[in-house]
Amino acid sequence: MGLEESLPSGLLLTTVEKFVNWARTGSLWPATFGLACCAIEMMATGAAHYDLARFGMEVFRASPRQADLMIVAGRVSQKMAPVLRQIYDQMAEPKWVISMGVCATSGGMFNNYAIVQGVDQIVPVDMYVPGCPPRPEMLMDGILKLHEQIRASHFAKSS
Repeated sequence: MGLEESLPSGLLLTTVEKFVNWARTGSLWPATFGLACCAIEMMATGAAHYDLARFGMEVFRASPRQADLMIVAGRVSQKMAPVLRQIYDQMAEPKWVISMGVCATSGGMFNNYAIVQGVDQIVPVDMYVPGCPPRPEMLMDGILKLHEQIRASHFAKSS
């Protein structure tokens, strides 16, 4: 008689790590960092038509101490870079970053001294969402891919 046959029906077996990672995917609390036109699309994603609430992301947090996901939406200026890093440092562990749009990812069309040529120079990025600006569906796809990444991760996420 195998283990599956001796267990009562309706019993679910998993590891603590898999359970915790599953719970984390359903309770990401985003800290917004909307800097340009991508921020409008990010706000639309949180509105009723796209409804991020079904992913456990009802409220965008105003305090970094209550957030574990930073969505950097738009171009980051050199003056704003230290502020972005400070907010990232104040976020709860484990924390994740989504770079939304081509400006946040690579500076976009703003190839000059005033714009950071990729937010990954300031904070580690976990997911890149392409587009100029990316549609809400693209951000939701990036969030779902981040969920897969979180489910596959280990407890000790390196920053």
